[in-house]
Amino acid sequence: MSAAKIRELNDAFRTSMDHRLGRVMMTPGVDALPSDVKAMVVRRVPTFSEFTPDNDPHGEHDFGAFTLAGRKLFWQIGYYKNSAMRFGSEDPADPAQTTRVLTIMLAEEY
Repeated sequence: MSAAKIRELNDAFRTSMDHRLGRVMMTPGVDALPSDVKAMVVRRVPTFSEFTPDNDPHGEHDFGAFTLAGRKLFWQIGYYKNSAMRFGSEDPADPAQTTRVLTIMLAEEY
C-alpha cells in the first residue's frame, strides 16, 4: 500500500466531500450542535491542513483535530471493502475496492 496514494485519495475526498468518492457521517453529538455551528464544522473539515507527525504518523491524512466554538472535534477516514461496508478494505490505495467513510465527531465521542 502506498501512503502517498492513500493521502492523495483521502485529500481528494475530504476536500471535496464528493459523495462519489466516499460517505460523510457525523455523530449524534455533532448533529445536535446548533445549525450555524454544525455548518461551520462541516466547512472546517475540508480546509484542515495542520497535519503533523503526531496526528498523521503514516502520512495518509486520515485524521484531524480542531477546536471550534469552544468544542474539540475530530474527523477520521475509515476504509471499507466495498459499498456494503461489512469488512475493512485490504488496500485503501485502490479506490475500486475501497469505500471511504469520513466521520466527524466531538472529541468526547471518540
